[in-house]
Amino acid sequence: MAPRPYWRGYLRLSLVTCPVVLYSAATQAERTHFHMINKETGNRLHQQMVDEETGEVVEKENKGRGYELSKGKYVEIEPEELEAIHATTTMPITSRQTARPESKRSPSSEMP
Repeated sequence: MAPRPYWRGYLRLSLVTCPVVLYSAATQAERTHFHMINKETGNRLHQQMVDEETGEVVEKENKGRGYELSKGKYVEIEPEELEAIHATTTMPITSRQTARPESKRSPSSEMP
């Protein structure tokens, strides 16, 4: 599987804009993965989503996201709505023109 970038953006230098992509230095294969296990039996554990009021296990197809409007009252958010509001950040990096060494003034020369 091809690595996915952590960030995509552009580097703007005067009249030239260059695309920039930031990747992780470690690949997925180099990362260590752990599983939750039962200390007594050594068996692997599985997480289950449980309904807060009924105590029943919720199936994967019935899980969703919601925003809490007030204590115990939620509005359901559909995946399409989340994708529609996905904000793209644009943080341009601008370069400032620096003074040439011969035109630099010392701090004392700027004082009246």
